[in-house]
Amino acid sequence: MSGAGMNRAGRSGTGRSGTGRVHGRPTSEPGGPEDRVLSPYTGWTRRHWVALADRMLAALDRHRSPAGARVHLPGPASRSGRDSDGLEGFARSFLLAGFRVAGEGGADPGGLLERYADGLAAGTDPFSPERWPRPDELGQAKVEAASIALVLQLTRPWLWDRLPEGVRERTVAWLGTVVGQPYPPINWVWFRVVVESFLREVGGPWSAEDVAADLAVHASLRRPDGWLSDGAGERAYDHYVGWALHLYPLLWTRMFDVTGSLCPPELRDAWAADLTRYLDDAVRLVGADGAPLLQGRSLVYRFAAAAPLWVAAYTGTGDLPPGLLRRAASGMLRHFAERGAPDADGLLTLGWYGAWPAMRQAYSGPGSPYWAAKGMLGLALPADHPVWTATERPLPVEEGDVARVVAAPGWLVSARRRDGIALVVNHGTDHAAPGDEATDAPLYARLGYSTATLPPLTPSPDPLDNAVALIDGRGRATHRAGFTTLYARELPGGVLAAASRGPVRWVDADADASPDHGSGRVGAVTPGPVLTVASVVRDGVEVRLARVDGPNPAGWRAVRFGGWPVASDAPPEHGPGAVATTTTLRSTLRGLRGLSGGGVAVQRDTSPLGRWTAIPWLGTEGLPPVGVVLAAVVSLDRVPDPPGTTPLPRITVAADETTVTVHWPEGPDTEVSLGPPPAPAA
Repeated sequence: MSGAGMNRAGRSGTGRSGTGRVHGRPTSEPGGPEDRVLSPYTGWTRRHWVALADRMLAALDRHRSPAGARVHLPGPASRSGRDSDGLEGFARSFLLAGFRVAGEGGADPGGLLERYADGLAAGTDPFSPERWPRPDELGQAKVEAASIALVLQLTRPWLWDRLPEGVRERTVAWLGTVVGQPYPPINWVWFRVVVESFLREVGGPWSAEDVAADLAVHASLRRPDGWLSDGAGERAYDHYVGWALHLYPLLWTRMFDVTGSLCPPELRDAWAADLTRYLDDAVRLVGADGAPLLQGRSLVYRFAAAAPLWVAAYTGTGDLPPGLLRRAASGMLRHFAERGAPDADGLLTLGWYGAWPAMRQAYSGPGSPYWAAKGMLGLALPADHPVWTATERPLPVEEGDVARVVAAPGWLVSARRRDGIALVVNHGTDHAAPGDEATDAPLYARLGYSTATLPPLTPSPDPLDNAVALIDGRGRATHRAGFTTLYARELPGGVLAAASRGPVRWVDADADASPDHGSGRVGAVTPGPVLTVASVVRDGVEVRLARVDGPNPAGWRAVRFGGWPVASDAPPEHGPGAVATTTTLRSTLRGLRGLSGGGVAVQRDTSPLGRWTAIPWLGTEGLPPVGVVLAAVVSLDRVPDPPGTTPLPRITVAADETTVTVHWPEGPDTEVSLGPPPAPAA
């Protein structure tokens, strides 16, 4: 392998599947016919994964720079600029190429590693027109350096050990600029750990102090039941828990010689226990159609959500059967493949299914979606591995209804077998710290998220969907980020309950021009009262309770409850009342106490799930008395029954407005507390 100046003729030989597409959908199965014996739920086997990976890699060829150091993909640039975006396209697709070759024991008839060897030679050459920005020059290069180091270690016998000495020296020098550099105390610390561990193994510079400091940061992010918050002071729970904070630790101990030196065995065991417990929750957050939960930033990474499943298989961690791990991962991959990701050209675009750049963050560039390659880590396992040979097992939602409390993020998880939708009711996550006064981050602070819906991504920060808000005379809605979680618990009869409380506010954030990293926006604040919100969930139906606890601010006009947003390419049907219906989904609000006005808000081009989005809502007629409980039934379903035919729960409110009893149509009653109003501030 020359690593530079090689003949790149015939670069298309990476095993194109020849699969065509019509309207963004495959016209035939990638990898051939389904195998419903081995894979009774998805029909997909390793053969299908390989075919799709080869198609994705082949599609990149026309976008490689002349020397191969950059992959310049179509789409809007990130705030880091074109040079960074080209590096990102190289590094993230390198992950997929590395997994593909490793899983074949080094066999590489398409010459994938030769192409990336060329890119290494040019990218690390300071005099090349395709030189990469160094990690000490550009923050984003710190991220991409980790992908490069990880694959160099994974494919070391077939790539690194065969590179010319000069290329190895330049690569060490380029990676070595991470040593001693500052890294934000979030998932980024693992980028430095991986790079310096590789440098340590190849005789390059590294710092034991850096690694120890980064492991200490990771320890500060750990939360109960295997969850981690991507920021020590924030309630930042999202897919980064799986595709970053659980991906790197166990791969690090498996791929690098660190156990017993940099990583005590008991720490590795603790991480394994964390992943085991986390995955027990994670498989309950996958819909029967394979959709992951649409919540949190960086959703353009799509099926990267499958990464922690593959980590368990790769490292032999946990107690989930290999057939269940593959069923969940294959379900995710097929979910996207059948809906236009990758697209007709074999590319992953900035979007969810097809291209929809509005859902990207400021750091996202055209190559960013290729972090989805993490969700294809299973290709690094050989064809005879149990995860590929075991018969698929059903997801929890395919075996029965799911009701679970996930304590760390404050989520009530509910999924019903009859419609296959997994949803969470949220009273603990907002990508903020208690007491913050920013706007609600749409992908974090809503009261609900699911595998079938996404909050509208609109220029206005004011919440409507899955929110309880006070409305002022200008029509502005309050924000709840910074709230305090009161409780999240499981009650008898399969009932889940949670509550949260905090001062709400109106925020004028128009002047906030800071980069979008998924958090709320800041601006001039008009204080509002304390608002207590509680949710009681049974069989996917939520009884939502709210109480304005004062003080009573001047200028507000009403309280509004917003329901689930449903999207489709055809205008949704709505009415009468607060009911919105698409061809596949129905979102309903029905008032139980104090809510008499309502309707459906219809938006256009605010969701990647469809051209039209409809959100039912209910409101008070004028100002409700402070200290009085308001209530509604909130539901999302695929059930074909006409609205109103299913009996509704009823409620009884205690005289002091602190306790509510929910009378279900069937089963025992449920009593929940909103607690006494908080004492007035001194």
